[in-house]
Amino acid sequence: MNPEQLRQILNTGESIEVEFKTSRTDLNKDAFESVCAFLNRNGGHLLLGVKNDGTVEGVQEDRIQTIIDHIITSANNPNKLSPPFYLSAKVIQYQKKQIIHVYVPESSQVHSTAGRIFDRNEDGDLDVTKHTDQVTQLYLRKQNTYSENRVFPYTRLSDFKSGLFKRVRITAQNLSSGYKEHPWVSMTDEELLRSAGLFKHDHQTGKDGYTLAAILLFGKDETIMDVLPHHKTDAILRIENLDRYDDRDDIRTNLIESYDRLMAFIQKHLPDKFYQENEHRSSLRDRLFREVVSNMLIHREFSNAFPAKLIIEKNRVYAENWNRPHGSGAIDPANFSPYPKNPVIARFFKEIGRVDELGSGIRNVNKYTGIYTPGAKPEFLEGDIFKTIIPLISKKSTTQIATQITTRITTLKMPERIIELLKENPSMSRKELAEVLGDITEDGVKYHLDKLKEDGKIERVGGTRGYWKVR
Repeated sequence: MNPEQLRQILNTGESIEVEFKTSRTDLNKDAFESVCAFLNRNGGHLLLGVKNDGTVEGVQEDRIQTIIDHIITSANNPNKLSPPFYLSAKVIQYQKKQIIHVYVPESSQVHSTAGRIFDRNEDGDLDVTKHTDQVTQLYLRKQNTYSENRVFPYTRLSDFKSGLFKRVRITAQNLSSGYKEHPWVSMTDEELLRSAGLFKHDHQTGKDGYTLAAILLFGKDETIMDVLPHHKTDAILRIENLDRYDDRDDIRTNLIESYDRLMAFIQKHLPDKFYQENEHRSSLRDRLFREVVSNMLIHREFSNAFPAKLIIEKNRVYAENWNRPHGSGAIDPANFSPYPKNPVIARFFKEIGRVDELGSGIRNVNKYTGIYTPGAKPEFLEGDIFKTIIPLISKKSTTQIATQITTRITTLKMPERIIELLKENPSMSRKELAEVLGDITEDGVKYHLDKLKEDGKIERVGGTRGYWKVR
């Protein structure tokens, strides 16, 4: 949230998705009632340092970190918020005063705080704990909205891959801070599934059972195909054979092993670059595509038969998956509101170190793309199909080419100059060629390209996303 957006919210006032709290020196005692209500309804913005009428008083500067720590600790404490939910807080300077902004996304589960369930309406937070019908409606709405919560009462532990539980425990323990034992280590497989929110009560049928999320994370391949026959993730290499593919992995397994196979496919076909961050040297390729792969797997809408795809091309990598959109068009990594698509699965992936906080994926992809492909920026397109596009050729490449070889080719005739440029970058468009050459129009470039093609000196491989092959 930037200052302009904050100003608009302050002018509009509190609503079903906005709550003000003064919290001058301490977090208001009823702040988590609003957090709980936002989680249970449509999500919202909690602004600390603001009076009910929208007057900005600000949070006392020496108390900011204490209040933020209180929010994060309480959100992860099941005695304060059940089930726990990861929250982050940011400080915004407004009119020389400090405001703490907490974005609370909609959750796929029904939450309570201090044993009470709250819902949200235009008038604020409503305690609905004793209103059985309203609580039941909350559960039904969550279950119908989030396909990951669908209950399969006849699924048994024997339908899961037993070896995955051991692996998950080891991974979670290795990521656990210090020498503290991760809670999953001492749990049975059934207790682990329940602890991770993968066992629920179906308020429509009255039956208990493991959820679709449990089956997608731990299920045997045949179990997954039984409950979700269309489940599939495609990994495709398409560089030479653009009509079909050069290599492919047709993945129809659980999400944990799907992640492994997608990363192995990337490691097989994309070069690595090492990167120094916080005194640690790591694989830049793995850091970048860890985010792309995880986002594609955990934020897809599994009820739709559209297969998720990871496609490596000569000039780019793009991932796409069916989506439950909250908007349409391009997403600005510097200014967007993240929405959880499958919060239970996302939290599980966070626990085993494959994602960070909600929204971090887009920010990290944006960060690492510019390092992996210098000067390039990723694209994120929201819609029924969510797309992530990672350029493999720097946007600066045409400028670099112009600087490096323009002097060398100025004495050549135009067709030869075009050939030399295509040798440097076979993917240059007519527009880019015209820009580098400087003394020719796009139509002129097209004329020479067509003539060179007729003479057999160049060959077009693929369509608009293809490249020129110099013979």
